Amino acid sequence: MAVPTRYILHQGPVLGALARAAVVAAKSASGKPNKAPAQVPGPIITAKISPRPADLVRDYIIHVGGDPAWYRGQVPAHLFPQWVFPLQARGIEGLQYPIQRVLNGGSRLQMNAPLPLGEPFELKVQLIDIDDNGRRAVIHQRAITSTASHPEAVVADVYGIVPLGGGDKSEKRKDDRPRVPVVCKELARWELGTHVGLDFAKLTGDFNPIHWIPPAARANGFRNVINHGFSTMARAIEGLNRSLFSGDVSRLEAIDVKFTRPLVLPAKVGLYIEDDSVFVGDAPGGPAYLVGTYSVRS
Repeated sequence: MAVPTRYILHQGPVLGALARAAVVAAKSASGKPNKAPAQVPGPIITAKISPRPADLVRDYIIHVGGDPAWYRGQVPAHLFPQWVFPLQARGIEGLQYPIQRVLNGGSRLQMNAPLPLGEPFELKVQLIDIDDNGRRAVIHQRAITSTASHPEAVVADVYGIVPLGGGDKSEKRKDDRPRVPVVCKELARWELGTHVGLDFAKLTGDFNPIHWIPPAARANGFRNVINHGFSTMARAIEGLNRSLFSGDVSRLEAIDVKFTRPLVLPAKVGLYIEDDSVFVGDAPGGPAYLVGTYSVRS
């Protein structure tokens, strides 16, 4: 299903945040120094989020492999980047790192209560920690989405990784990134075309060009456009909902994932589980693009 271009009209806050990030990157490239190191934990930034458009929510669910009937009257928790990203961008604008190079390292999503469709949300975003070892900086932010009936309906911890280029480059390090277990259960298999990045961008506002413009992706060291990390996570969640929970979206309590390597498009990948661990990868024994764990309500 082609995602309508009209949804771009709903992405003003995200597009504005991307534009501000581009301005910050340009100033950094011109030689103007960034601000002093941030104090952590940082201040809490708040916002009131207007109700999500029902048609956008429906088409988003379909796009990531879910069924809108499962979410009757609800907004999927994994759509959170669509309203969280602008405040996250504000929270890291003044950091001393080259923020234009930040990569999505992973996220933990705690789902405490449903997000009612058609109702406004209250949002709090805070910089929690920065782990800098000289080679990379891991920026940890927490976003709490509240509803009228629950003060912490959805809690999302997001980890951004900024490569710093330090360390000894004289030795070629072996690829010890995670792989899909040889013995595991396949729940789903997806064929993802190069259009997936642009469609996800229309639905969420994340128009980072590495996800939908091939020359931009290649300029950043990728063979072609790469899938959004949050798109891979959302597909994994909907795969669990379909295969393990028969569409009961209340069963999944939390999921904690890392994005371990770029998922270059087009791609054919599978969703796998082993006990309470979840993987997205090429095949058992092959490279994993997402690894994590999940917990279920009893």
